Amino acid sequence: MTERAVCVIGTGLIGGSLMRAAEKAGRAVWGTSASEDTAAEARADGFDVTTDTDDALRRAADADALVVLAVPLPVLPEVLRRVDAVAPEVRLTDAVSVKVAVADAVARYAPRARYVGGHPMAGTSESGWSAGLAELFVDAAWVVAADDGLDLDVWRDVAELAWACGARVVPAAADEHDLAVARVSHLPHLLAAVLAAVGAGGDDALPLALAAGSFADGTRVAGTRPELVLAMCEGNRDALLGAVDDALGRLGAMRGALASTGGLTATVFAGHAGRERWAASRDPKGVKVSLKGRAPLAALRAVGRRGAVVSGWKA
Repeated sequence: MTERAVCVIGTGLIGGSLMRAAEKAGRAVWGTSASEDTAAEARADGFDVTTDTDDALRRAADADALVVLAVPLPVLPEVLRRVDAVAPEVRLTDAVSVKVAVADAVARYAPRARYVGGHPMAGTSESGWSAGLAELFVDAAWVVAADDGLDLDVWRDVAELAWACGARVVPAAADEHDLAVARVSHLPHLLAAVLAAVGAGGDDALPLALAAGSFADGTRVAGTRPELVLAMCEGNRDALLGAVDDALGRLGAMRGALASTGGLTATVFAGHAGRERWAASRDPKGVKVSLKGRAPLAALRAVGRRGAVVSGWKA
């Protein structure tokens, strides 16, 4: 495996955790922040972080480093313009929670970059540099885009960075990723917002005074900064609409059953079965793969579709 240097653009929770994890793994790592206060906070913790994105990108080009974009989707075009101007053929990945929109933006604003999309499925409701943890990605799924035509050398770089951070590599096509995260990441944020609003929506304080574990667990991600949730969910609008429609259909059926018979059997049992399936998937099968031969990216997509993870390279 390589020990390729890493340049992180954006040092909030994900970018800051990635810098910590990469350094812990022995990688050379530097980064940038849009905020001088954040950059100073990172430097005080011993990390090489500035606000000069162009300089960081030049350094990445000179070192043949892997650049990781860990910025919100709305500011991505501005950052990609700098990539194209300063380091147009750099090795490039990202940690943004949607993949089709990012791939489209790269094709438009930095078309010469050697881009392979990524998405570490990890986080907390906290944000900012101070919330970062070197262990954030341990045992987490880290999606590495596996669409035809991607640079296999950079694919290897992204996978090996994920492993260095302790994550499990899950290959997936960009559109399939977006459909999946709409159901298991973005819809939960919206449902948490609804649950929190319903719980706090009465005229008296008794419901919140009685709220305990189920309310806390169900609304945890509603504590995320709203602008981050908006960027994530609105950036996956088409896929999210389908997930919302599915949820509304199930809620409508539940309400109809509750109003007519008082029964909730179908909803509760289906939810319990879904949770059990998720629990059973927490120890996925590891598969060693080769990036040589015919259609390696198609083979990688097949690994992800069957719920397995890439655990290493075939000899």
